[in-house]
Amino acid sequence: MKIAFFSTKSYDREFMDRANHTFGHTLTYFDTSLNPDTAILAHGQEGVCIFVNDKAGAETLKALHQISVRLIALRCAGFNNVDLKTARELGMKVVRVPAYSPYAVAEHTLAMILTLNRKTHLAYERVRNGNFSLERLMGFDLHGKTVGVIGTGTIGGIFAKIMLGLGCKVLAHDPYPQEDLKQVGIQYVSLKEMYPQADIISLHCPLTPSSYHLISQEAITQMKDQVMLINTSRGALVNTKAVIEALKSGKIGYFGLDVYEQEERLFFQDLSGHIIQDDVITRLMTFPNVLITAHQAFFTENAMTNIAETTLENITAFEQGQKLKNEVVLQG
Repeated sequence: MKIAFFSTKSYDREFMDRANHTFGHTLTYFDTSLNPDTAILAHGQEGVCIFVNDKAGAETLKALHQISVRLIALRCAGFNNVDLKTARELGMKVVRVPAYSPYAVAEHTLAMILTLNRKTHLAYERVRNGNFSLERLMGFDLHGKTVGVIGTGTIGGIFAKIMLGLGCKVLAHDPYPQEDLKQVGIQYVSLKEMYPQADIISLHCPLTPSSYHLISQEAITQMKDQVMLINTSRGALVNTKAVIEALKSGKIGYFGLDVYEQEERLFFQDLSGHIIQDDVITRLMTFPNVLITAHQAFFTENAMTNIAETTLENITAFEQGQKLKNEVVLQG
């Protein structure tokens, strides 16, 4: 099957080509992202494969449909960048990779917590510059702290167990509580109960209309002073401007983000020789208690292998008319 891959980097091509030896599809790679203007690049292809910052809205999908594209294959778990209603109306199928390596994201979340807490990133830079002082590098014991986990799907559940293993009290919030997490001592509570208790809050929920700006000024007001907030899920879960104000006042003591609301203009690109035009993220970069990584939580060899294999399996299932086990279906 002929598939056009958008927003590809060298590592995407490497892992896809390696996995494709088994499947034998014809893969065409584009560095550019998918949007209404670039959809024409998929001319002659039967499907497109896209990533988190590609835009598959109504206009893009209609342009793809006009050139006979029938399949939208996401090589990620999230699908908030696809207009599912339009896809259904056009008879286009949408598939995704629901789980590639939940351990990768959960472990990266822990890495961000430990880095912010023990300030290892600052210590590294100091020592390289000959500064061996311990001033302003003090952290705290994670053992005994209360960790709030918002969203206990596969990733959130693994992260919750990791924190439990470190001796933390773990509070969780999810509309669908997991019995196995309850059995090991994780307590499900409302957000109203979680916010004033949690020393650390980590987001592991999908972006939906109801979760947009879940972390708002109102939510932050309910949190503990000096709370640590970590987001490795979706950027728009957080009202970044409200977080900046809370960082300035000291209400939020630490902020770690691997995702950002306006990341499509920044992440996955080398902008080291350019002036960053995004004033919000440049303001965040001035805080010593903020840690930013560029959507790399998923980025392990295990995850990339699983993404490639599952993506190509989805494409093969579509080509052969099989049941699409990873199809994204519009609810309602």
